[in-house]
Amino acid sequence: MSARRSAVVTGVGAVTPSGQTAPALWASVRAGRSGITRLPPELSGSVQVGGVVRGFAAPVELPAPLVRHLTPMQQWAITAANEAMTTAGATPGLGLPWSPPEVQVVVATGSGPVDAVLRADATLRERGPRAVPPGLTVYGTADAVAGVLSRRYGILGQTHAVTAACASGAVAIGEGLRRIRHGYADAVLVVGMDDCLGPLHLAAHANLRSVVTGFADEPASASRPFDRARRGFVMSQGAAAVLLEAGDLARRRGARPVATVAGFGATGDAHHATAPDPVAAGATRAIEACLSDAGVAASEIDHVNTHGTGTVLGDDAELVALRNALGRRAPAVPLTATKSTTGHLLGAAGVVEAVIAAMSLRDQLLPPTINLSDPADGWDFVRDTERSHPVDAILSTSFGFGGHNAALLLTGP
Repeated sequence: MSARRSAVVTGVGAVTPSGQTAPALWASVRAGRSGITRLPPELSGSVQVGGVVRGFAAPVELPAPLVRHLTPMQQWAITAANEAMTTAGATPGLGLPWSPPEVQVVVATGSGPVDAVLRADATLRERGPRAVPPGLTVYGTADAVAGVLSRRYGILGQTHAVTAACASGAVAIGEGLRRIRHGYADAVLVVGMDDCLGPLHLAAHANLRSVVTGFADEPASASRPFDRARRGFVMSQGAAAVLLEAGDLARRRGARPVATVAGFGATGDAHHATAPDPVAAGATRAIEACLSDAGVAASEIDHVNTHGTGTVLGDDAELVALRNALGRRAPAVPLTATKSTTGHLLGAAGVVEAVIAAMSLRDQLLPPTINLSDPADGWDFVRDTERSHPVDAILSTSFGFGGHNAALLLTGP
């Protein structure tokens, strides 16, 4: 392993259809409980199932005027960030464990606060320009949550948003790793969020034929990564957060990390707007770059939390990339596709899966892939039930429309 400054995970948080805290998410995923349900009538058309955050209450400590400005997705993101900061030992109003100018916030999202823009557009059409809320210019942007969190915690370092389609979350964590490693930050709060479970995006994805249709009577069976009967991905909404911290500072203050983000690699396909490169050249290079960045050999990978969305072309290309990057041993490495239980949280997915990977390292347990009755031959999929397994290095992959490829390597703390 490299002697460079390490980046450890000292806090995690989540608000997802599979649980509205990180422990609840982990308990649901490791038990193989699906978070996919039938969509409410006002949302469902040809797409009838999805991962919905139900029963969420806005944080009571947020001022009511601020809550009125924020979309539900932004409230989930702030709640997940609060959980990550609290578990890392930072409490609003009581100061930070690090120098405020050395703390940064990176928000990852594929589409940003879509609801805010759509509501404002409807107001414009129905009531005219003077009725459009001026707050849209502040809170209707992808980076708005970063600003809210910086004010909430007194964070004085760089705050902004990144977007790379469904690889956004992994890219944000990778950028956080680089900033800590190279001395630009002592701590980075990374928050992933997305909510495209509205009629507009559901219709677009249905017309693209990228999402599952049907399954109204058995929604828990809809998300089927790597199964030969897969029909597309199941869209979910939610948010997740990780607090990355310089390892030396974490040890000095007595923090208890759950994992280390040891490597990151990202590439582009330059191939197609939506379809993956069938020979997976870019995805392979992302994984290889990640392993090289971590100083870890392919033979040392104990587990892969795959991108595994359930699209026909995407799952096939991912297996090609894993075989290319991990070599002969690839089919023997245990694989999990946790989107089979959580659904696909788009720009938040990479952060959600990093939280799950961190929990896997902590508990030495591999969560299952459900709905995998007819898998590709020759691969060691963790199916149906969790598996107790020694694990020191987990590869987590994320791939997105536009040819975005990202890979993270998480190791023990």
